[in-house]
Amino acid sequence: MGNPTGFLEVDRRDRGAVPPEERLRNFDEFVEEPGKDVVAKQASRCMECGIPFCHGGCPVNNLIPDWNDLVYKQDWKAAIDRLHQTNNFPEFTGRICPAPCEAACTLNLVDAPVTIKSIECEIADNAWREGWVKPQSARRGTGKRIAIVGSGPAGLACAQQLARAGHAPTVFEKNDRIGGLLRYGIPDFKLDKSHLDRRMQQMEIEGVIFRCGMNVGVDVSVERLMDDYDVLVLAGGAEQPRDLPVPGRDLDGVHFAMDFLTQQNKRNAGDAEERAAPQGTISAAGKHVLVIGGGDTGSDCIGTSNRQGALSVTQFEIMPQPPLRENKALTWPHWPLKLRTSSSQEEGAERDFSVVTTEFVGEDGRVTGVRCARSEMVPGPDGRTIIQPVPGSEFEIKADLVLLAMGFTGARREGVVADSGVDLAPSGAVRADFGGFQTSTPRIFACGDMRRGQSLVVWAIREGRECAERVDAFLSAEIQRAA
Repeated sequence: MGNPTGFLEVDRRDRGAVPPEERLRNFDEFVEEPGKDVVAKQASRCMECGIPFCHGGCPVNNLIPDWNDLVYKQDWKAAIDRLHQTNNFPEFTGRICPAPCEAACTLNLVDAPVTIKSIECEIADNAWREGWVKPQSARRGTGKRIAIVGSGPAGLACAQQLARAGHAPTVFEKNDRIGGLLRYGIPDFKLDKSHLDRRMQQMEIEGVIFRCGMNVGVDVSVERLMDDYDVLVLAGGAEQPRDLPVPGRDLDGVHFAMDFLTQQNKRNAGDAEERAAPQGTISAAGKHVLVIGGGDTGSDCIGTSNRQGALSVTQFEIMPQPPLRENKALTWPHWPLKLRTSSSQEEGAERDFSVVTTEFVGEDGRVTGVRCARSEMVPGPDGRTIIQPVPGSEFEIKADLVLLAMGFTGARREGVVADSGVDLAPSGAVRADFGGFQTSTPRIFACGDMRRGQSLVVWAIREGRECAERVDAFLSAEIQRAA
C-alpha cells in the first residue's frame, strides 16, 4: 500500500467528457482521459482494505488493489500484466462496464469510491500506446480443434484462452464482422471499434481462426462441426428480444432496439445503406422517438437517436422511479437500486416511470402514437407481484418511431440451439452448470449470455475464460487417455 493516507489527501476525480452539444455532432468516443499523473493520484486513494469488497463486486475477479498500487508507483508495465491475469480485454470493460466494483468500494460508503474504471482504462490504453500488448502464442500445439459459435466477449475470451493453451479454436460468426454485441450492439461513441480490431489481430497471430458469415445451424450443421472438431462451444449470446404484443405491434415504425443500433454501427463502419439496412432503413431523423425500456440498450437508443437528428426522444420505464440515493446500510457492498442518469440521457430525453404501453396507433399502416397508462404493482392470484394498468390513468403520446428495448429472453431457438439438441432452462438459456459449462449434449459446452441470460460484458469475459479452462481440462484428459 503505497500511500496509506491517500484517500484522505486526494479527492475523487473521474474522467471528464466533451459537452453534449459538441459530441452529438458525431459518433466518436467523447470521454476525456485525465492522463497518467492524475490517474496515479487517483490510484493512491485505494485503501487496500483487509477485505477487498471491490473483488466481490467485480465479476471478472480483477485484482484491483494490486494494480491500483502499481499505478500509484508508476509501474505501468506490471499493472497491465496484473490486469491481464484476469481480464482479456480491459480496454473494453474500462469503457462500457457499469463498474459494480466502484459500488462495492469501501469509500463508496461516503459516495467517493476509487475511480477504478478509469484507472483500468488508462492502464490498458497506455499499454497499447507503449507497445506492451503482444501476442502470446503457445509453445506447441495439442492437435485438438474447438469450434466456438459466437464472437461476442464470451466467445472471444474463450477462444483466446484456448489458443494460449495450445489448442486450435475457430470462431464462427453469422454476421459479416467479428465482435457480436461489442461490434453491433454497443454504439461507437461508447466503444470505438478500433479497440476490437486490434484485439482480433492479436488473437489471429496467437492462432485463433475467424469465420464470418457462417450461421451455424443454417449455413453449416452442428453435426458437420462435431465431425470436424473435438469440442463445440456455444457462446452466441442472449439474442431473443422481449416483444410487446399489444394491438398495433405490426405497424411500420415499431422496431426492436438492436435492429436500429446495428444499422447505425454498420453505417459508421462504412457500409452502404443497402448493406447496412437490407430490410429497410430505420432512422430517427426528424421524428418523435419513443424508447420503451429503461436499461443500457434503451440509453444507447437515446444517444443514437439524438445523433441522427430526432425531434424529440422520450423514454418509458414500466417500473417505478427508483430513489435518488440508496440506503447504504442495507445495500452496500452490493449493486444498489437508485436513479442513474446515463451520458445519453444527459444529452436530451424525457424520462417517465411507471408507464405501461397498451396500444400502438397509426395511420396508413405507420405508427403515429402510443396509448399508455400508469402502472402499479399488485399481488397476483398466485401471490407473486404483477404489473397492471391503473384504471383511469390512460394517456397518449405522439411517436413516429418506437424502439423496443425491454431486454432479452434467452438464446434464439432457431439455428444452432435447435440443431445441437441441447436442453434449455426455464429462462430460455442453454442449460449448463456454472463452473462445468457442459450441456446435455456430449462434447458441447456453453458460456456467456447464451448460458446465463442477458448480463454484463464482464460476466461474459469471465464465463468465456472459465469455460475455456473446463474445455482444456476435458481435452487434456482425452490426450492422457490416448497416450
